[in-house]
Amino acid sequence: MTSPTRPPRTSADRLARLLHLVPYLLARPGIEITEAAADLDVTEKQLREDLELLWVCGLPGYGPGDLIDMAFDGDRVTITYDAGIDRPLRLTPDEALALVVALRMLAETPGMANRDAIERALAKIESAAGDRIGAPVEVRLPGNADRLAGIRDAVERGRALRITYYTATRDETTERVVDPMRVLMVGGRGYLEAWCRRAEAVRLFRVDRIDALDELDEASQPPAEAQPHDVSDGVFHPGPELPLVTLRVGRGARWITEYYPCESVRADGEEWLVSLRVSDLPWARRFVLGLGPDATVVAPLELVEQVREQAAAALNQYS
Repeated sequence: MTSPTRPPRTSADRLARLLHLVPYLLARPGIEITEAAADLDVTEKQLREDLELLWVCGLPGYGPGDLIDMAFDGDRVTITYDAGIDRPLRLTPDEALALVVALRMLAETPGMANRDAIERALAKIESAAGDRIGAPVEVRLPGNADRLAGIRDAVERGRALRITYYTATRDETTERVVDPMRVLMVGGRGYLEAWCRRAEAVRLFRVDRIDALDELDEASQPPAEAQPHDVSDGVFHPGPELPLVTLRVGRGARWITEYYPCESVRADGEEWLVSLRVSDLPWARRFVLGLGPDATVVAPLELVEQVREQAAAALNQYS
């Protein structure tokens, strides 16, 4: 019989397993290797390789009496010296807190399925690590509680919505009727994904930019062609059809290369030349003005003129 195919494991997976392996074997002296492999969800070959690696691990000095030691009796193994690794690996306070925050964000996300399972996992972690993470953690997603509750109910009960929405790229507020599809978290922000009847397309609406919300007496009925966005790489997916902007940025604005997808970044003396796609030039104008003296527009010329005119108009207000 062939062994089932297992997904590839990373070095981080192996490190975590090795840290758990010694206290696991200490609690089960003389355990059969096949039984241990099944418990740890690894192949017998992988477990034997882990045991061989443990033989050269231990305390500084790394001589006799410092390294982890074990005894084999046929296919059974017993740890005879643990080198101080005698307790299972525990979450650090930072790790426990990160898990609690992430689970609370999931629990508060409107339309999230399996909320009961999330709450059970959260209760277990808080119970086990409560003394290490201090005071209870409260997580609030962007947007007020009433808005989130209304969106959650509409998504879960399949109701259409009339929303008043602020579009930052055009700096305008519009009213539209949408057919909700799901609510998701991307980059720490909540989004309502819905079929927009005005645009006749699927749109992502940032929850904190929904200024007003009314549930309609009709079902949410996205058409067959309404397909969810792939947000595995973020919400914004720049394509060649979008304007290409090139900026000369100083040290204080280099953070944009980590926050926004860039097509190229190259050093030019003490400054960087950064090229990136933008949704439209009005948004790029406000973006560049917000960066202040740490950014200068190189191209396109249309954006250069827009920024110059807007900056001149702002300076005139001080005269």
